[in-house]
Amino acid sequence: MATVLIVDDEFGIAELLDAVLADDGHTVLTAANGRQGLARVAAQRPDLIVLDFMMPVMDGPAMLAALRTDPATREIPVVLMSSMPEETVRARASGHAAFLRKPFRIRQVRELVERLLAGRDGDG
Repeated sequence: MATVLIVDDEFGIAELLDAVLADDGHTVLTAANGRQGLARVAAQRPDLIVLDFMMPVMDGPAMLAALRTDPATREIPVVLMSSMPEETVRARASGHAAFLRKPFRIRQVRELVERLLAGRDGDG
């Protein structure tokens, strides 16, 4: 299966996503902010990143911008999640493969993750 990085400062959401995706057979890494997320990516390149929009230290748009400027990480699909409407998020962030509106249903997460991972070329 794939390696998925969850970057969210809300412990309950990160823990829930970790449990669900691990149950689905994925290796799950977690980080509490964008700076920690970039460090995790440098240590072990994930196949997919689920990234919260608003976080302390380094927010989702800043982490996403850093990922997209680095040739080693620019192709990693990113799911950007927020309780704000997608149009609001899109005004401040670009380059994400999908948007997930909080609160979300577990089924939505599973379907989105599987759809994005199915697009891999088998090299993950």
